[in-house]
Amino acid sequence: MSVSADSDRLVDQVPFSKALRGSTRTLHDRANFSTYMSALLGGELTLAGYTRLAVQYYYIYEAIEQVSDTMASDTVGRRFVFDELRRLPKIARDLEFLVGPDWRDTIEPLPTTAAYAARVRESGGEWAGGFVAHHYTRYLGDIAGGQVIRRLLEKEYGIADAGALFYHFDEIGSAPAFRDRYRIELDGAPWDEDERARVIDEARVAFECNIAVFAELANELDRYRAA
Repeated sequence: MSVSADSDRLVDQVPFSKALRGSTRTLHDRANFSTYMSALLGGELTLAGYTRLAVQYYYIYEAIEQVSDTMASDTVGRRFVFDELRRLPKIARDLEFLVGPDWRDTIEPLPTTAAYAARVRESGGEWAGGFVAHHYTRYLGDIAGGQVIRRLLEKEYGIADAGALFYHFDEIGSAPAFRDRYRIELDGAPWDEDERARVIDEARVAFECNIAVFAELANELDRYRAA
């Protein structure tokens, strides 16, 4: 897919971090107000219904953090490799609590999740822009909007530690300061207008991948409705 004329103007006229955010805002809203997320945030699901999402995150973040390891030696990509952001160890602890000690042998990704992880590896494996597009889409959303789910898990299910660690970002210090630091890196990345447009395109793909996962999870809602 290609960015719209409005997105092209954003790339030309404003800092890249603002262009990226503005060009993906509609997709961001579609993800946040998807049927699955609306049910989850509305307190309509059992804990097992949330666990289905946590399982998908395991595979998505496994792909992103594997690519992150390869980007550690890339001139541009390494600017966005933050060890303090790594989610996989926390997700593993969450799944041990939510699924059980044999969780690795009992979970599997949804088809949309497998396709998402494959896209991350394909686009980000050798292209820093692809890595950043997927990294930005997931982690900055987790730092900000993910805190709504953290509060939900504590309020609805009494889970504040294991089971909700994915949303704990204590290692980054001040969340607003970290987001500002990240935006500075985005604005300073040595990409011309064409490359910035490619990154925006891939960020839009990342949002579409998230939306597809939520749509597939929505197909299971009747199994996980709270009584």
